[in-house]
Formats: sequence, C-alpha cells, structure tokens
Amino acid sequence: MFDRRDLLKGAGLAALAATLNSTRALALDTVTLPFGNGERPLVKYPQKRPMIGLTSRPPQLETPFAVFNDGPITPNNAFFVRYHLSDLPYNLDPDKFTLEVKGKVDKPLKLSLKDIRKMKAAEIVAVNQCSGNSRGFFEPRVAGGQLANGAMGCARWRGVPLKTVLEMAGVQSGAKQVTFNGMDGPVSEKTPDFVKALDLDHAADGEVMLAYGMNGEDLPFLNGFPLRLIVPGYYGTYWVKHLNEITVIDNVYDGFWMKSAYRIPDTPNNAVEPGTAPKATIPINRFTIRSFITSVPDGARLKAGAVTLRGIAFDGGKGIKEVQVSTDGGKTWTNAKLGKDLGKYAFREWKLPVKLAAGGP
Repeated sequence: MFDRRDLLKGAGLAALAATLNSTRALALDTVTLPFGNGERPLVKYPQKRPMIGLTSRPPQLETPFAVFNDGPITPNNAFFVRYHLSDLPYNLDPDKFTLEVKGKVDKPLKLSLKDIRKMKAAEIVAVNQCSGNSRGFFEPRVAGGQLANGAMGCARWRGVPLKTVLEMAGVQSGAKQVTFNGMDGPVSEKTPDFVKALDLDHAADGEVMLAYGMNGEDLPFLNGFPLRLIVPGYYGTYWVKHLNEITVIDNVYDGFWMKSAYRIPDTPNNAVEPGTAPKATIPINRFTIRSFITSVPDGARLKAGAVTLRGIAFDGGKGIKEVQVSTDGGKTWTNAKLGKDLGKYAFREWKLPVKLAAGGP
C-alpha cells in the first residue's frame, strides 16, 4: 500500500500495477447480492476499502450499499470503479503528464498538470452513475455487468472548467463537437479505443470540468488520476478517466462508443414495448430521477412501531425539491424532510419517521 504523496511522485504506481496484475485473488470474503447469480467476492485494492468485485481485468468495483447511509458524499476509498479497457496507464509520470488540445482550434495546447492546477479552480458536487447501475435486478436478464445499486457515487470535484481551456485554444468557426480520450487503452488491436464526444455547446457550458481533485484530495488512480472529465448530470460513460487528449471536430463523431454502444431509443421516455426494436436511437445522456431507501437493507425484517427511514434522491440536473414516501404500497404518501442542498447534481438526503404495522410489508 502507498499514500497519496507516493502516488503523486509516481512511486506508488509500480506497486499498484503489481497488485492489480497479480494472479493472486484479493478476495477477503464473499457477498450475495439480492438477485440471481449475485454472489461476488469482497476485494481490497490499493486506495480502496473492501469493495464488491465484478471483474479484475479491467478492475470493476461496486460500492457496498451501506456506504450510502453514511452521508451524501461518497468517500474516495469507497467510490465505484468502472473500466472498459484493460491496458491501464500504470507507467504514467505525473511530472511528465500532458493534456493535448487539438483539432479545430486556433492555438493547439499541451498543458502539464502544473499548468492546469495554476488556472482558476472551480468546484461542483455531482453524482457519477454508471448506466448499468442496478442492471442485476432486470428480469429477464439483460446482458452486461450484473450490478446491484452500488455503481454510483457523489463527490465534490475540483478542477478547471473545460470552457476555460477551449477559450485558451480558440475554437474555430464551424466546430460541432469535442471528443475525449484517456490513457487507458485496448489490449487487442480489434478493440476500439474508448473515445466519447459532447456537442460543443454542452462542452463549453461552464459546468463540464477537467477535474484533478475529489473530496479535497487528488483523484485515486482507479478513479482517473491525474485528470478526468466531469459531465454533471450525464451517465458515467462520458466521465473519461486519465484524460490526456481533447479534440475539437467539425462533424459528428462516429466512433464505436458513440455510434454503436451506449444508445437508447429515440422516444419521449427512451423506451419501447418489450420484444420490439426502436426505429431510431440516440446516445445515452442525462440521468432519469432516482431515489433509494438507504437505512434498511433489502429483505430486512423490522420490529413493528416507530422507525425513521432515511435515503437519497437525485436526478440529471433539475434538482430534488420534494421526496414522498409510502409505507402502504402507494395508497398514501408523506413528504419527507430533506437534508442539505449540495447542488442540483448532488445526492439529496431525506428522512421520515414512520409507524410500521405488525405483520405487514
């Protein structure tokens, strides 16, 4: 194990690579998630507390759900990890790291981490959620990582608005989109590199961020050190880790991870009738609204009488103004008391004292 200072020096990356590439299992125990085939190892990785392991190459780690009952901010060492590609940049040197900004710009840039940290910083509290979060509960089974509800987290991100860097480079007339590439790469030549794109207006809205800080510390390696893209309100597929290449283009990017993968039906509710195919699709984008009870584990048995329920709610950027709770199957609803408002992209805590009848759900 190593500390943050070692990582910043680059000394800890060799130890991290050795751990992640080890053939020895890091499993401490197993957990059983509340759906079919839900047995998972509980694993320990550098910079992380014991987490639910989905795959080891690349590492995919789910946050144990009890963490979300401890407050609206997800600790760095419990924040979920999701990769598509297995060639992680273990050999990166933070002192030699550069972010390249190129394409349809007047002044191509190569910025060091020191250059970026010298710029005026901004902060935003925002939820990062994998679009596969909760997939394990689907019936019938849907292909992909069988995740429970822990592929999400809320953090205070610190960095530089992407708008600032684009203005430094000078975006040329006719530009339409901005693409983002990170230092993680495919092992096979046949696997497409993971590149994502945003429309220029969105990329330059002042909220999209190049983040180097997370909850008052540097990004953990497995969450994108030394720099990652923050796209508030959008699913995590856009939050490119180990970001080192930004390209402004004058067309619509048609790479695999935009043109073929991560697409949803182009309908008002992004859904179609079961057994039918959509006539057209669009890239996945903003979250839909979600809410969870965090104080009571799935399947738990409670004593009848008074109990205080607690939970979280969030959406894609409108902000949570009200949470209602029902304990009688939806017959009646009661307004919960909301916790502190950390911003329209953050988890919003709620709580509600209720009285549970004996012998019922």
